[in-house]
Amino acid sequence: MVAELEKILYDDGGGFRAAYINDTSGFWHFHPEYELVLNIKSNGTRIVGDSVELFDRYDMVLIGGNVPHCWNYYKQNITMPENHGIVVNFKLESLGDSLLAQHEMHGLRQLLSEAERGIAFPIEDSMLAEKHLVQMISSKGIDKMIDFFNVIKILCSSIKRAPLCSENYKLAYDERGNKRMSDVYTYIRENYFRTIPLEKIAKVAKMSPFAFSRYFKKNSGAGFIEYLNRVRTNKACYLLRETEYQVHEIAMECGFASISNFNKQFRKAEGISPRDFRAQFK
Repeated sequence: MVAELEKILYDDGGGFRAAYINDTSGFWHFHPEYELVLNIKSNGTRIVGDSVELFDRYDMVLIGGNVPHCWNYYKQNITMPENHGIVVNFKLESLGDSLLAQHEMHGLRQLLSEAERGIAFPIEDSMLAEKHLVQMISSKGIDKMIDFFNVIKILCSSIKRAPLCSENYKLAYDERGNKRMSDVYTYIRENYFRTIPLEKIAKVAKMSPFAFSRYFKKNSGAGFIEYLNRVRTNKACYLLRETEYQVHEIAMECGFASISNFNKQFRKAEGISPRDFRAQFK
């Protein structure tokens, strides 16, 4: 699955677009515009360049132009919540060389440079930015620009922002490798609640089990079983927080073979038991 070029449409003919996200297709794509995404109500796996991370509510990232990316949302027999995120796209030329050259824009120049690797922001920054991003969706003219720069101020002031792609990431990525990993991530997303033998997932990648194990760890930074357990645990966190399902029901829903294995893997990932995790949100 080679990354597709997406054409960003600007309804008012301007250089800044803000909209709610209702799409759940998660296709691998790129575009010349910068993109800021705030996830509000969903969770899943976020792929930006060679970065693959689990995401949850109030995940916010800024992505530079032409960096391929996609979001794979968890959707097991449920519909995605409406307006589950906000996306802002803007063209570099819309800011203008003269404006960016000003001394006061040093922080913005640095931010845009860092965005070439993608940037993740902490939850507290996401919550501060939400109000301005929501306003951008309906505001026009100078009001939209004021909201935009209020968001930029938050991003530039963030001291806990972190790069996503590796330092040596190149845009001339290996299309075959991206297709293989994208197919694997999609299969995991759609089947994490089932038993996934190593032999089965290796066939998805068209590799032998041994070769796949080495390849997956090299490209994801984790072993296949470790990654699968992280995906399942991440989904369990969401269900513990957002539903009244019993703990043993959540264990089965997320693909764990037994309640004891669920407790073990959850404590390993979160440092506390599932029941104690849920108690934090009561």
